[in-house]
Amino acid sequence: MVMQRVASRISASVVGLVFAISAVQTGRVAAQPTAPDAATCMALGTGTLAGLATITTTYDAGSASQPAHCIVRGAAAPRTGADGKSYETRFELRLPTAWSGRFLYQGGGGNDGTVAPAVGRNTGSFSDTGLQRGFAVITTDAGHQGPTPEFGLDPTARVDHAYAAHERTATIAFALVARYYGRAPDRKYFVGCSGGGRQGMMFAQRYPTYFDGIAICAPAMSVSSGATIAAAWDSQTYLSVAPTDTNGQRILSQAFSDADLALVAGSITAACDAADGATDGMVLRPEACRFDPKRLRCAGAKDASCLTSAQATALERTFAGPRDSSGRALYVGQAWDPGIAAPGWRQWKLGSSQTGTPNAANTTLMAGALAHEFFTPPDPAFDITQFDFDRDPARMEAFSAIFDTYRDASLAEFRKRGGKLLIFHGTADPIFSALESIDYYQRLTHDNGGSESTGRWARLFLVPGMNHCAGGPATDSFDGLGAIVDWVERGAAPSRIEASARSGTTYFPGRTRPLCAYPSFARYNGSGSLEDGANFVCATIADAQ
Repeated sequence: MVMQRVASRISASVVGLVFAISAVQTGRVAAQPTAPDAATCMALGTGTLAGLATITTTYDAGSASQPAHCIVRGAAAPRTGADGKSYETRFELRLPTAWSGRFLYQGGGGNDGTVAPAVGRNTGSFSDTGLQRGFAVITTDAGHQGPTPEFGLDPTARVDHAYAAHERTATIAFALVARYYGRAPDRKYFVGCSGGGRQGMMFAQRYPTYFDGIAICAPAMSVSSGATIAAAWDSQTYLSVAPTDTNGQRILSQAFSDADLALVAGSITAACDAADGATDGMVLRPEACRFDPKRLRCAGAKDASCLTSAQATALERTFAGPRDSSGRALYVGQAWDPGIAAPGWRQWKLGSSQTGTPNAANTTLMAGALAHEFFTPPDPAFDITQFDFDRDPARMEAFSAIFDTYRDASLAEFRKRGGKLLIFHGTADPIFSALESIDYYQRLTHDNGGSESTGRWARLFLVPGMNHCAGGPATDSFDGLGAIVDWVERGAAPSRIEASARSGTTYFPGRTRPLCAYPSFARYNGSGSLEDGANFVCATIADAQ
């Protein structure tokens, strides 16, 4: 049964907004005498809420997969942009009837621009959601409507996307939660991947008091600078070895066939698999992997058993990372991992288009964001295949200063107030290199008194074989939300997190492995099934020697 009420515009004075936010933060909200129900949901939009918003409330009586909950859909801060278009910050908040006292901000991704269902997506491919566990959950479109990058032509929309719309959404959510349940949340959490991971880092840096625990995957920490420069570098490099169509246009997807990538993946596995003590098709020690693609060069004619010299050189060049003409690194390199042969890697780097118009995410999503949002001023007609690695990075610096989150490697205020941070990253991520998260964590450790003191509040977990956010030859199903809750509420700092490959997946169905707190890695103990993670321990490099 679903009940719905459309509420009129809710408004109050700025004084009321400040008072309401203060009441939420201190817990000074009148208590509800009974648990909320459908009537409470319908009434939510009829009172006075500090701030400005238009909301619709719908009560969902629940199902086998979701608990009973109130759905609040709303919009705030309507305006007309410099481009003449209408903008507002839209959001969805789901309020479970059986509330755990917890709040979860579900991060977005890509260009944002759409409001995802506020179910509280977990990490990797783990299916249990925050809503199922009794969290109140919020999502937002980040202040613009539509998933394409044209909003970047409006300066305010850029700032909203960077941080302002997220702060606005969180503030409204805190007030609505307090009004609905009669008290503020006991604990507040953030979970997100990719752009959502960047948003989690942004909150830890700009609004360090908002969340008690943040669990993020593949954070897009330098998406508006180094990572997109790498997308241009890779696209140009792979196009240079791609065959041409009848019009002389290079076909990016054919730079490497699936058989070529499988050959590379198999060779990486052969070179690096056993370093973790088990020959199991997974490279659990990426830092110990020494692979040279030139070993695969054809001695004669090209066939499925070898790569052309140009292909081998292209891989060597891209995995080393982009550089300008003086040799200065513009982004980190990439880890060698058999996940290179997975569909998720191809989707970003090469695509599937059989024409001279590529459809790889690097040449569509990243190219569009570069031209419309990351460049200052925007350059909508810019072609990423013409990116100049000496001149064009400077055009990204202004927006990177407000959007990217890789610079602050201290998180001092977040740490001081007792915040906890978990970072997960797949070692076969084709867009945001796992080496970037390793570099960030090493800098975080350096700036916070070493590994022991940093590990008390922030930890990094690599996911061998995982592509971007999920997928690939990996045990990519893991409960990051549960881990951050246990750390915040029980003081249980995770040294290993159990992960599995979903049954029915192409790779290792049903296999389990521990994810280990960096710099430790999963190592086979020498006995028992290789499919059972219980037979693996989290070891250090010293243990392996």
